[in-house]
Amino acid sequence: MEVPLYPDFPLDPSTSRGGQPVFWVGPRYLAGDDGRLYDAVADTLADLGWTSLTIVRGRHGPDEASQDRQVLRSTVLHISSDTLRWAQWSLADEPFHLGELPIAWQISARAEASSPLAQWSVYFTPDVPGEAVSDFLVALDAHVQPAVPLAGPELVLDAVAAHGWFRDIDQPQAAATDPTFTSHISLGEVPPLIQDADPRALVTEADEAGLAGWQAWAQPALGAPYLWAASFSASVPHDLVAVFAASLSSTAPVLRRVLPEATQERLLRAPAV
Repeated sequence: MEVPLYPDFPLDPSTSRGGQPVFWVGPRYLAGDDGRLYDAVADTLADLGWTSLTIVRGRHGPDEASQDRQVLRSTVLHISSDTLRWAQWSLADEPFHLGELPIAWQISARAEASSPLAQWSVYFTPDVPGEAVSDFLVALDAHVQPAVPLAGPELVLDAVAAHGWFRDIDQPQAAATDPTFTSHISLGEVPPLIQDADPRALVTEADEAGLAGWQAWAQPALGAPYLWAASFSASVPHDLVAVFAASLSSTAPVLRRVLPEATQERLLRAPAV
């Protein structure tokens, strides 16, 4: 069982004197997003040169003061320079849910700029480590043809196995879990509403298994609410999923000021000095 490296330091940084201290924290997959998933990812996208657009939809009566305007929905969209890739922050936009958690980031790509539809999409809820999402985006940005896979699914499992995760006994070619059995990655049927351009997604019967895509999630205890979830549609290239998986399972500690309440007791931490 993992225990704090420095038990005399408070689990809740907000309770310490002098503001919020910074901790080096591990394992990464239980460390949350530090309450700044948007900022961490948006900074990465800005460094990559993606264009940021804000779309605001609301109501404004003719005699209504500007400060009284009721904003119904707001979406922040980041688009790559070649327009083949985009990332949408949808947490404030009435998002649908994954594992009973709201979707925060939706990332999509298409094969050609002239295509009106995304070839595939990826969905991340809050508390997915921002480092893993950012590493995925850096790899996506470098992918010359983001809709074309460069490797098979084995690459994903190799990525987490290299960091000590165990392959599932029943599905060694399709699933793995971390050493604490709280975080998982699996190649299986995608949940409803996950967008993918594969035409087979439109003809699957109700009693048939749907298309398989990578799913990842953390559940601190059996029967407990999920800490985070991520869903990759069926056409997401396995090599890109492998980058996310490698970053997620990395043994390198991450900097955090805010620790998830559900996993505080499981985290190794040391003050960053």
